[in-house]
Amino acid sequence: MSLRKIKSFALKTFFIIFLFICSFCSSSNLKSPQNVLRFNLSTEPPTLDWSITTDSSSIQVINNIMEGLCKFDQNLKPIPAIAWGWSVDENGKRYIFHLRKDARWSDGKPVLAKDFVYSWRRLVNPQTAAEYAYFIYLVKNARAINSGKIKDLTKLGVYARDSHTLVVELEKPAVYFPAITTFAVTFPQRKDLVEKYPDSWTEPEHIITNGPFMLKSWHHEYKLILTPNPYYYGEKPKLEKVIFYMVAEQTTALTLYETGDLDLVSPPPSAIPSYKRSAEYHQYPFLATYYLGFNVKKPPVNDPKVRKALAMAIDRSYIPEILQGDQLPARSFIPPGMLGHNPEIGYKFNPEKARQLLAEAGYPDGKNFPAITIAFNTHQVNQLICEYVQAQWQKNLHITVYLRNMEWKVFLKELELDPPQVFRLGWIADYPDPDNFARVFIGESGNNHTEWKSNEYDQLVELASQINDQEKRKKLYDKAQKILIERDCVIIPLYFYVQNWLIKPYVKGLELNPMGLFYFHKVWIEK
Repeated sequence: MSLRKIKSFALKTFFIIFLFICSFCSSSNLKSPQNVLRFNLSTEPPTLDWSITTDSSSIQVINNIMEGLCKFDQNLKPIPAIAWGWSVDENGKRYIFHLRKDARWSDGKPVLAKDFVYSWRRLVNPQTAAEYAYFIYLVKNARAINSGKIKDLTKLGVYARDSHTLVVELEKPAVYFPAITTFAVTFPQRKDLVEKYPDSWTEPEHIITNGPFMLKSWHHEYKLILTPNPYYYGEKPKLEKVIFYMVAEQTTALTLYETGDLDLVSPPPSAIPSYKRSAEYHQYPFLATYYLGFNVKKPPVNDPKVRKALAMAIDRSYIPEILQGDQLPARSFIPPGMLGHNPEIGYKFNPEKARQLLAEAGYPDGKNFPAITIAFNTHQVNQLICEYVQAQWQKNLHITVYLRNMEWKVFLKELELDPPQVFRLGWIADYPDPDNFARVFIGESGNNHTEWKSNEYDQLVELASQINDQEKRKKLYDKAQKILIERDCVIIPLYFYVQNWLIKPYVKGLELNPMGLFYFHKVWIEK
């Protein structure tokens, strides 16, 4: 690109950002609006259909407009939500959930047991193509239905005993099962709504929800507005509105925060040091891991020796310096603070051994090694991390590495249809149990984009989910992680996330938690 074109592009970009900021400023006059919370979602939610959602931006919205059988308290313990209570039989395989009679949809109709039955059947229906269908494989016949072995959806082990009693039959006991019912894909759905508007039931003019807020408007790629649900059974929201903006550039989002047009924001790495002593800066643990994944069917990363060489050629110790937010270098996948975390699993930085493995794979000193590409979604942190990995591989292995930056929805679609050679992803806990991390890479997981399957790995994960003895479970997860990260080297964990937030002092009642969940119904804006 010529210098003249670069200057022209930069000037256009400046004016676009300037006009975007002005649109914020004109609406808020640089003041905190009364009882309105403005949050940067960073990206357009790919979907608000909670049967098929997979990403954190969509789930942040869904968690504020919907509720399931249970929800988490501040200690990440499942507590009653739409179900006021539940019981489990002696063998741990049958749960009976008792639904609140005062739980209402936003059109005033009662939330019924049949709404959960419909939702769960839709989740495992192969025609839905839900990546999270495996999430309820614990339920009787769920796996067989989702794989097509059983065609009759009514065979799923969930049924309504009456209007307000839901019975769930499991394939095997699982002590963490109530935690699963806190997650978006298990939330109830209105059959009449979904079938009447199959392609647009999540749009504001059609969607009906049961949470503390409801979807008022959705200006795609710009903002999404929530208002209180007048029929919500619980404590009514204190906020008049929640506005989710979609500002992908972290530096731009920080500018909007500094001018008073956003109330909380995740700052870019370069800004963190200057804010660390501020009362507006908040840091919190995060049950989440950032990693690189391989499509093990695409050369040259179809060779385990190549994948191991790439893993050993990255010095993760510099990542905290790059990101500035006290992130922890990671070699294993299960994060600190969770059963199964083992920092000794995974490959250490060893460039000499990496070059040796690459030579054994047929590429001495990187000669004749075909160029590889790291794919990632648009975000300042992803850009920094992928540029660092690119530099490490080029320096330590003498290979050519390209970067491919994609918009979030495009990136997700490519992962689903044709996963790239190398891609970045992160996994945030859906429920605080190591099963949630280990299960990502079972052969039937819709979130496993590596094209890798291992019966041995799957069996270890299944066995660990059935054992109550914590020490025995930990040993099984150690074995599983060694297969995933060392023996087959399917992924390269890079670091464990830490939450870094800037929150205006007038935002009250906001509770942070290690799963990064934001529930806004208890939040208010202090005058």
